[in-house]
Amino acid sequence: MAAATVRRSPYKDFLQPALQRRFATASLGVLAVTYIQALFLANWSSLFWSWFPLSATGFRAIALFFCGILIIILRISQYHPGLRTSDSGISTFFRYAPRLETAETIVTYTLSAVIFSFIYIWSLSEDSGLEFITYFTADRARLNEKPLFLISHLVLLGLYQGFLHLFCDVDRLSLGVAKPQNGEKKAEEGDAAIQMRRLKEQLPAILVRTVNISLIGLILSTIIYPLTVRSAVWKTSLVFLRPIYNLPRSNMLPPTAPFAFWFLVRTFLVSLLLTFSWAAANTAFSLFLVKHPLKNGKPLTSDSKDPNGSLLNGLKNKKLSIKCFAMWELAFIARDFADRRKAIYEDIDRKDGPMWSQVYQICLDTLKTLETSIDAYTAPPPPPPTAADVKAEQQKVRTTEPPRNEEIFQPIPQHKGLRNQVEKAVHQVALAPGQTSQLSPAAKKAVESAKHQLLKIQKEATGSDDPQGLFQDFALRALHSPFGWPFRHQYRRRLAHAVLGSPYGEPSLYVNAACALAGLTVHSLREDRYGNVQRDVATLIRALTGVTKKLEGFQAGLATHWTDVEAERTCPEVEEVLAALKDGLARTIEGFGPYARELRLSLTDMRLAREAAGVEEAEQEMEEVGRGR
Repeated sequence: MAAATVRRSPYKDFLQPALQRRFATASLGVLAVTYIQALFLANWSSLFWSWFPLSATGFRAIALFFCGILIIILRISQYHPGLRTSDSGISTFFRYAPRLETAETIVTYTLSAVIFSFIYIWSLSEDSGLEFITYFTADRARLNEKPLFLISHLVLLGLYQGFLHLFCDVDRLSLGVAKPQNGEKKAEEGDAAIQMRRLKEQLPAILVRTVNISLIGLILSTIIYPLTVRSAVWKTSLVFLRPIYNLPRSNMLPPTAPFAFWFLVRTFLVSLLLTFSWAAANTAFSLFLVKHPLKNGKPLTSDSKDPNGSLLNGLKNKKLSIKCFAMWELAFIARDFADRRKAIYEDIDRKDGPMWSQVYQICLDTLKTLETSIDAYTAPPPPPPTAADVKAEQQKVRTTEPPRNEEIFQPIPQHKGLRNQVEKAVHQVALAPGQTSQLSPAAKKAVESAKHQLLKIQKEATGSDDPQGLFQDFALRALHSPFGWPFRHQYRRRLAHAVLGSPYGEPSLYVNAACALAGLTVHSLREDRYGNVQRDVATLIRALTGVTKKLEGFQAGLATHWTDVEAERTCPEVEEVLAALKDGLARTIEGFGPYARELRLSLTDMRLAREAAGVEEAEQEMEEVGRGR
């Protein structure tokens, strides 16, 4: 029980040090990769100094490490839990493209590429062929285009990687869940051993992805460089180098582009080094940052003077990342830590109510946001204001008479002529659109012929006389193409947007909330000395039943949009949440089912709860299996 004088430390005071340790681990991984790259670039004339960390190789590794640490810094500033929720790809583009974070991502990758390119060029020997100035004779200096192309290629590769980073939403962190293990100690997502194993398993995929990105980037550079940036890069380089070297005054480009085969192979290998360092930084950050919210095998808040208060602070935090980690820790406590569970049950003298009551309300409100999101998504749009309402708003109380609509000057006499007659006819057509057509018989015949030909083409293409059939046919063909993907309103996107909310939806928040509620409720049968939990069990079962039924019904009833040409009705994120709700409800029914009458749960309540949890279906399947044996 927490004393009133104890200062409650915020949850972020325990989360941030843990995240900083994970940042450091990811940075060490990047440093190891850059040191290996520095070994590849080393001059192996001396066997000792070629690998010794305090030699040129070590300083080169530190310089290359700066290229990777830029990506780590970018991830720290922009990481977020949850997927980006929207109905279509084009909606996501218009929502996130104008943001400052988009420009920050592209600039970071471009800057990293520029730094890497200069470090690589400066690491080469004088006879590498990549020096900026070459001498054909004693004093005839010429600008070498090969290093210019290499730098331009790596910059374009940085732009390409930046767009891929945004498109794939690399900044998302996939947080784990603490599901019940039924007495078995299994390794799960977030465990340090599992993360290292996943890193080893992902190495082949990282290499393949690195090769693909480098190859595509090289192809794009060989197309874009001579068409767009070659002239500008050449002239700009001459402007900066003429004051230093005796270069020709002419800005004429070399007759051929520097696309020799072996030079392109070398450029491809350099691209591999840079792209692999980016991939290593992103992978290490994404894996190590989402480790369990534990420290030395205990919850993060165990070191707090008021562990329950610090945990409550995290659960009430409005920042999604902090709340998700706090809910994850609560789910671990509900599953694995009996002493912390007892502390929650016995903490009854808090200012805002007993600890259990606050935890129960927070988790239940979190799950009920699923219903709120569905209601907001399915709510009809507000009706537009009527003409009478608009007119009433526009009318104002006049203190003077309205201005007169009379001629101020004497009208000028109109002269009759051909021009005036034409203007009069056009004026009558514009003001009286319902009158008969003024077209000549020949013009009418041409219009009817064109209309007939258009209907004939439409019938041949679609087999229908529907005026909109031709447009729909063209639209569906475009949607089936790769260019139509951004405009598809896919079932998975729409369901995740409707259920998880926007702009981000994190399934683990709801899964951990359901697991924590069910775990604390079931364990209270043996560990709750004061019996505070049992007073909320009936309300909990009814609430979980309502949320589960509504979510399941909405999932089954959401119609496929006409632009969803693939019509794939799966959504793993929502299915995971629904499975957690059913599992939590089933565990609660199993634990408190024998006490339903004492808890004032009617037979109807229990029947609806079993139907929502799928308990009866599972029992019937077990009976059928038993009969088959």
